[in-house]
Amino acid sequence: MSENALQTNAPWNIYKKISFRFFSLLLPLFIILNNNGAFTFLSGLLQLPGLVLHRFIPWFSKHIIHYNYDFTIYTNGSGDTSYDWVLLLFIFFVSVVGCIIWSVLDRKRKSYNAAYYWLVVLVRFYLAFTLILYGLIKVIKLQFPDPSLTRLLQPFGDASPMGLAWTFLGFSKGYNIFMGIIEVSAILLLFRRTVVLGALLSLAATAHVMSMNYFFDVPVKLLSTALVVMSIFILAPHLLKLYCFLVKYESQQLEKMYRPTFKKRWLYISAYSLKYLYITASIVSLLYTFIGQTKIYGSAAPKPFLYGIYNVENMMLKGKILPPLTTDSTRWKQMIISYTGYARVKKMNDSTANFTTVFDQKKKELILKSTSKDSLKYMLKYDVIGKDKLVISGLSDKDSISVSFKKKDMKDFRLINRGFHWVSEYPYNR
Repeated sequence: MSENALQTNAPWNIYKKISFRFFSLLLPLFIILNNNGAFTFLSGLLQLPGLVLHRFIPWFSKHIIHYNYDFTIYTNGSGDTSYDWVLLLFIFFVSVVGCIIWSVLDRKRKSYNAAYYWLVVLVRFYLAFTLILYGLIKVIKLQFPDPSLTRLLQPFGDASPMGLAWTFLGFSKGYNIFMGIIEVSAILLLFRRTVVLGALLSLAATAHVMSMNYFFDVPVKLLSTALVVMSIFILAPHLLKLYCFLVKYESQQLEKMYRPTFKKRWLYISAYSLKYLYITASIVSLLYTFIGQTKIYGSAAPKPFLYGIYNVENMMLKGKILPPLTTDSTRWKQMIISYTGYARVKKMNDSTANFTTVFDQKKKELILKSTSKDSLKYMLKYDVIGKDKLVISGLSDKDSISVSFKKKDMKDFRLINRGFHWVSEYPYNR
């Protein structure tokens, strides 16, 4: 295989060589240590460095940069933990030091054409598969589910910025599909003829995600920023020509994306067969996984028994009717069943209590057990009357309790019932 990628034999200037050395350390290290599920079939292997880093990074943080945090917290639902920031600082430090050493030892090198080609290939594949992953979970609507029952009841001002963003994005299935298609279009990065188009679309998609993460305080700022940087990195050789074409209206021709040539045809066929096989297998694997998850998570997942919001009409405790006083911390106001095995009770003073639920539908029995330290437990009988009535009665410890509910119609929520209108005589901004 001979090198033939993006290269003339002209020597690189010192700035280009130093930049290449730095990014050829920074980007692969970030990709390896922040795989994020991009390379599906290598995920097990790419988790191995974390076993070492989970010990080294806390030590580096404590003894080298003297930054203390809860060293038991690693990357989780948040990608912006102290661990992640210190890891990024370590990667940057290694890249700078490595670049200096490399520049001293290899100062006579004229260019890095072949190495640059393979670096771009690595970045293209990582960026493409990361965006395909995130795009598919939007199209299938797993990332942003419909607003939950508790979210619909939550006072608007009590929502966090991230909660507001998740509710906004989760409300519209069409917007999820639109965002997902743009992100899935990163598949264009995997083919030479469409790399520039794919990078432009990826830049638009990642810039949108990055802005959401920044302005709504979503803790995926590091990854989204890195994806923007990678999009620009891929576009870097073409930026001047794109500027001249789009801004100065000058005729331009993009440099053709070359590839290494193979001396034997069977090597060429094998390499490209392997590439297309990997792409196909990765996408099929992601689709299979995500479609399977719709049975457990997301808007299409089966709803639990007695799913809904139940408003309390009457409540008796120890044989006495409790009046609906807004200061009462005992009388129930609502019971919300959103997820299998759980229920939330809202009191008259707007305090809440969470319970695990066990239903016996044959005996019509319900056990509610508090998740708080008091371990309050209710042994109840339940009766569903018609379409919207529910009565529960039984014992809490030795105290008798009886509660009658009326199920709230979801169409009572303006967010649910408004629908789509081609014609609006006046703005409906409520």
